[in-house]
Amino acid sequence: MVVEPVPDLPAAVVDCGDERALVVADFHAGIEVGLRREGVELDSRADERREQLLALVDRTTPDQLVVLGDLGHAIGTPWDDERDEIADLLAAVTEHVPVTLVRGNHDGDIETQIEHADDARLVPGHGMRIGSVGFAHGHTWPSPDVLDAEILCTAHEHPVVKLEDEVGGGRVERVWLRGDCNPEPFEAFHDRDTATPDELVVFPAFNDLSGGTWVNVASQEFLSPFLPDGLADGQAYLLDGTRLGRYDTV
Repeated sequence: MVVEPVPDLPAAVVDCGDERALVVADFHAGIEVGLRREGVELDSRADERREQLLALVDRTTPDQLVVLGDLGHAIGTPWDDERDEIADLLAAVTEHVPVTLVRGNHDGDIETQIEHADDARLVPGHGMRIGSVGFAHGHTWPSPDVLDAEILCTAHEHPVVKLEDEVGGGRVERVWLRGDCNPEPFEAFHDRDTATPDELVVFPAFNDLSGGTWVNVASQEFLSPFLPDGLADGQAYLLDGTRLGRYDTV
């Protein structure tokens, strides 16, 4: 398996051929500030998020860390708490591995922080390829070069499922979405026949405060422009690896 989820965690180790990447998505640094503005009082979990990511780097020993977009939370100018969290995070992680950030829709003003971090780089939201694997945030269409990969890893959607028991209790769980890549929407967007990956993998959000799309609730619309049409026979998997079956019938 080229994309190997880390058991019980919203991260995966991806075999890119000549190197192994630890991949996470939707970190949303500073999210507590945004939630406070909405009336939800939460203490910052910045230290906890940083230590969890550092523990993942230590556990998986990758050649690099790839963040699939939305390293920060504010869509516009970041708040001071967010800037501080990102600066501390990049300083800590790049002591161990280089970092690549695929720009997400919440990363509008991230350039200065990436420029001032040692061993960190920013790539456009339409994505990049490392070997046979393509990476894109998912808020915009991947480029033809990225679609020429064998596997496409995306994010942005924060996929979750709503689970209910026999007595009416329920909970929401983050999930992975995996399935064949349907070429039709990508060919229609690029207005030409284009190579497309064999497999599409949608990553869960690293930040468990960031909400998500209830993929098994019919009234919920997907956020990504190529979902759900670009995902054929999509299967949902819990973070512990449990296969739930087709995401829309869970």
